[in-house]
Amino acid sequence: MLRRLLILAALAFTVIVVILPVVSIFHRAFAEGAGAYWTAVSDPETLAAIRLTIVTALIVLPLNTVFGLAAAWAIARFEFPGRRLLLIVIEAPFAVSPVVAGLCFLLIYGAYGPVGAALADYNIQLMFNLTGIVLVSAFITCPFVVREVLPVLQVTGLDEEKAALTLGANGWQMFRHIVLPNVSWGLAYGVILSAARAMGEFGAVSVVSGAIRGQTMTLPLQVELMYNDYNATGAFAAATLLTFLALATLALRGLLHHFGPKRDQAA
Repeated sequence: MLRRLLILAALAFTVIVVILPVVSIFHRAFAEGAGAYWTAVSDPETLAAIRLTIVTALIVLPLNTVFGLAAAWAIARFEFPGRRLLLIVIEAPFAVSPVVAGLCFLLIYGAYGPVGAALADYNIQLMFNLTGIVLVSAFITCPFVVREVLPVLQVTGLDEEKAALTLGANGWQMFRHIVLPNVSWGLAYGVILSAARAMGEFGAVSVVSGAIRGQTMTLPLQVELMYNDYNATGAFAAATLLTFLALATLALRGLLHHFGPKRDQAA
């Protein structure tokens, strides 16, 4: 009896919190017909927001991948002063509100901040453009690759790597043939999560973007803008694109979860 109640409670929670909101988004987006939906999606400002969101993710993901692998490798394989502090700093985006993070970047790299004021003499502006959006997006998403790769490195240990070095492999060969295959599934998890967060981030980006129509509006910001302009169809149409991204992320994670362990065992 208790088992059935728990299952029913879980299903009810899923329906109320997840399924119904998703269904309502698509219902409102197509309430005026497919033509109105397509008109809203093909709006020039919405298309510019889509392009900016994709470009931001394409820049952030390689940065996060390189940083995540390097940081996870350093923490898992070396003992050095500040090792624990480094891990705490990397996990800071999980504890800090995105709005607060965006404000901190604005205070430091904005026109009146110490770094922004120094760069202004060289006509370099970091905030209210793509650079600022990339900076805060990289900060918000930096923990994901590290947190997915680090446990894998800790579990695999050093035996295979020491064997490769003993057999004459250099550092790059050892990393490419031993380390990278071992962490590939964890790395894939981290990249997928980073991509989803980078494309869906709202709070930090809203602070540093300047909300310039058609220029610094990412897709989440565009949804809010259109909704505030009483363009409900356009807002929900743009929201469906973010929903598709979320569903695609869930599907990819499900595939990795289903196939990853089997391939590892087969290897």
